[in-house]
Amino acid sequence: MNMLAQAHPLDSAWRCAGVGLFALPLAFVALPVYVHLPHWYATQWGVPLTALGMVLLLSRLADALVDPWLGRFSDRLFARSTASVLTVAVGVASVLCLSFVGLFFPPEALQVNSQTLLIWLTVLLTFSHTAYSALGIMHQSWIAMLGGSTLQRSRLVSWREGLGLIGVLLASALPSVIGMAGTAVFLAIALVVGLWVWTLGARPKPLPPEAVPAWGLPWRYVAFRQLMAVFVLNGVASAVPATLVMFFVQDRIQAPAVMQPWFLSAYFVAGALSLPLWLRCIARWGLPLSWLWGMGLSVATFVGVGALQAGDDTLFLWACVLSGLALGADLAVPGTLLNELIDRLGFRGRAEGAFLGWWNLATKLNLALAAGCALPLLGWWGYAPGQLTPPGLQALTVAYVFLPCALKLIAAAGLYVFFIRPRNAI
Repeated sequence: MNMLAQAHPLDSAWRCAGVGLFALPLAFVALPVYVHLPHWYATQWGVPLTALGMVLLLSRLADALVDPWLGRFSDRLFARSTASVLTVAVGVASVLCLSFVGLFFPPEALQVNSQTLLIWLTVLLTFSHTAYSALGIMHQSWIAMLGGSTLQRSRLVSWREGLGLIGVLLASALPSVIGMAGTAVFLAIALVVGLWVWTLGARPKPLPPEAVPAWGLPWRYVAFRQLMAVFVLNGVASAVPATLVMFFVQDRIQAPAVMQPWFLSAYFVAGALSLPLWLRCIARWGLPLSWLWGMGLSVATFVGVGALQAGDDTLFLWACVLSGLALGADLAVPGTLLNELIDRLGFRGRAEGAFLGWWNLATKLNLALAAGCALPLLGWWGYAPGQLTPPGLQALTVAYVFLPCALKLIAAAGLYVFFIRPRNAI
């Protein structure tokens, strides 16, 4: 940490927190959209799971296609000035806030018809996803352009992800405390505060205008393709249970309503508290091996979850804690590996947006594949929310537990082959 104080513009934990604070309202938006929204529309308005899954998939895919161009747009903004970046961020944040409100408060005239409700959902999801992605790319590019050593980058990324987890925790708790209207007001305030603190933090040097590259540049490099393969497999493995957790808790564990918020809270609190531990692991073992240990812990935990039955509330709570500890590795390592790759390829201060545009596309693809595949599969296999038939519950267990484990193991194999064994030339 002394290296950060001596050699990096972010010379204190408070400055790291200031730069990363905007991740809090961004994550605050993300959790309700990809965890609560499917369950909300299915249970409140009876939207069929298959149709809902397809809408989520198509909306994510349509939005993801623009991410590389958003990355290029971000690079052009940075080539103009950091003030231009912040000005655009204010406008995009306004769109994000309005879209969030519309998603959870559709007009009453639409609520009586599933088809019109699905159209409304599709349009606002696309706006919400695109605004979220644009803000995320600009914020991540800002952090990536500040540079630093491996440990310094890990620390910056950990602050950003840790504050994002705080946003997730607030998003999971506030609706039940102050209602969804109060939650929307809190989001607006958090966006304003996050943007204001962002303007006060350390600023990277603007990109030279001639440095903005073609949007497809990252795919020319083998190392980037390998990292993306591992990232997508691991991301889908994490997104599937995130999409299905409310169904699993209510129908498989059959936990009382008062217990349900504690599961998500335990998961995210454990993830946030584990970040200092993973920073120590990174300092000792390096980035790839630390990530591999995190994947192993996640698989071991989920194998145990597969044996749980109705009434195993306490055991599932401990499983949430252990999987949250594994989450810390997913938060601290992949983004730092990408930042290091940008340096190795010689594009620091030249093309962060291009790389992060594709990175955000992959993040959205993870969630799209999870929702678009897992939800229809559950419907085809005979599962319906609230109908506790043995075949349906078995299908839910396979989708929630064993499908993610298989994907996580494939990702771990790729991580070992590509990054832990001697690396191939770029």
